[in-house]
Amino acid sequence: MAVVLERRLALLGGGFSTDDDGLLDDWMLDQVRAPRPKVCFAPTASGDAPAYVEQFLAAYRSRSCEPSVLQLFRRELDDDALRTFLLSQDVVYVGGGNTANLLAVWRAHGVDRLLREAFDRGTLLCGISAGANCWAEGSHTDSFGPLTHLSDGLGLLSGSVCPHYDSEPGRRSSYQTAVADRALPAGWAVEDGVGALFTDGQLTDAVTRTPQARLYRVEPDGDNGVREQARPCRLLGPAHQPTPPA
Repeated sequence: MAVVLERRLALLGGGFSTDDDGLLDDWMLDQVRAPRPKVCFAPTASGDAPAYVEQFLAAYRSRSCEPSVLQLFRRELDDDALRTFLLSQDVVYVGGGNTANLLAVWRAHGVDRLLREAFDRGTLLCGISAGANCWAEGSHTDSFGPLTHLSDGLGLLSGSVCPHYDSEPGRRSSYQTAVADRALPAGWAVEDGVGALFTDGQLTDAVTRTPQARLYRVEPDGDNGVREQARPCRLLGPAHQPTPPA
C-alpha cells in the first residue's frame, strides 16, 4: 500500500531567536515523528548572519535533533549535493529578515524548487517573520522599507500571511487595508508568541506561549472592510503535551 505523505508547514511567532522558554521550538519538534529529526536552519533572509547561525546552533545542539545550516552566500554544495542535503531533512526552519531578498536568493539557487519537492515528500517547513511569509502566496512585509504587500511568495500555503501582527506599529491596519483592497488575498495574521500548523493546507493546530497572543483569520467582508476572526490557541507550558500522531 502506498504511503500518503502529509504536506505540513508551521508559522512561528517566536522561537529560539526571540524567546527564552523554548516552548515554540519544542512544540515544532513535537510535530516530527523521527526520534532524532534532522533540522536545517536557513538564515538566507538575514544574509546568513553569523550571530543568527550561532544562536540557532546553541539552541538546537542541546535538543534531541541533528541541527545543520544551509549557507547560500558562501555556498559550498553543487546542485546535486544541495538537493540531496535538503531532501534528507525532517525540518527546514527559515529565519527572519528580508522576505523579498530571501525569495530572490532562493530562486537564483533553485532552493524554491527543492523546498517544494521536500514539502511534497513530507518535510516540515517552518519559520519566523520572513520565514513565515515566504510559504504563502503573498505576505505583508517591510522588505522595501515602509510596510507594504508582496505578492510572489512560494504559494505552498494559499492566501497571505502577516507576522508581528500585534507588536509592530502599523502592521494590523496596513495588513487589513491590503486585504480589504484585494492587494493581498485573505490570510493569516500571526501575533508574537503563536505557532500555527497547517496540514495539506488546513489549520490543524494553533498554540501560544502567552495567554494574550492570538492567531487571526483576516478576510474581506464584502463591504470595503475586513472580517477578523481569532482562532482558538492551546496555551503551551513547561509540561505541554505533544500533539498526538494523526
